[in-house]
Amino acid sequence: MRTLSVSSGKGGVGKSNVVVNLAVALDRLGRRVMILDADLGLANVDVLLGLTPTHNISHVLDGTRRLDEVLVPGPGNIRIMPASSGVQHLTQLTQEQKILFVDLLDDMETDVDILLIDTGAGISDTVLYFNVAAQEKIVVVTPEPTSLTDAYAFIKVMFTRHGERFFRILTNAVADEKEGRAVFRKLSRVADHFLDGISLDYLGWIPRDPSVPEAVRRQKALLEVFPGAPASRAFEDIARRLNREAPTMPKGTIQFFWKRLLKM
Repeated sequence: MRTLSVSSGKGGVGKSNVVVNLAVALDRLGRRVMILDADLGLANVDVLLGLTPTHNISHVLDGTRRLDEVLVPGPGNIRIMPASSGVQHLTQLTQEQKILFVDLLDDMETDVDILLIDTGAGISDTVLYFNVAAQEKIVVVTPEPTSLTDAYAFIKVMFTRHGERFFRILTNAVADEKEGRAVFRKLSRVADHFLDGISLDYLGWIPRDPSVPEAVRRQKALLEVFPGAPASRAFEDIARRLNREAPTMPKGTIQFFWKRLLKM
């Protein structure tokens, strides 16, 4: 069982779109994938896929629904745990809610190969909470200076406050591979200079592609509606890399993930 968080320093960099399309690509490689929409107060995954879940994670946390009643099917065999929108109190989980998470998900390890966690943007406690618990941390960054600055701020907080050293960087909406690597080098140079012992790994790049916003407008995964688009091929390349590589952090099992959350 692998748990991968997908985060960004700022909003608007395509983080949720990355989660959805990586999930589709990994599903097509035969992995059993589940998406956890961990942007608990501002859900996006269901909107991107045109889903209208009757219930969401808030109903599990308040005890009115079981987990199996909340999970909704996504593209292929993907399962999605939807979040809620406009529910401010969910942005800060109580200790009781953390315990409930553990109880609900302890039995899911045999049913899921990869848990993709779509966190909120920024450096709120909830964002940091899910990132610290994940085995692997993917940070999405674009060429915009604000994206680079905020991605560094996120990495710095994770490093200085929680001792996290390993991050995988995915450059999104770049002109070509050259620009993608240039964006990574800028971020890596600053991190290496100011954060002694940090390790940033270049995961890959997604090209700026007009098919991406069109798929968003259609509320479908890009790989479903434009399978031959340049960005679709890039998502498939990254999924193949994730599929063949071992986790960067040997933390193991979904039980470890949720029980580690309890300690925060």
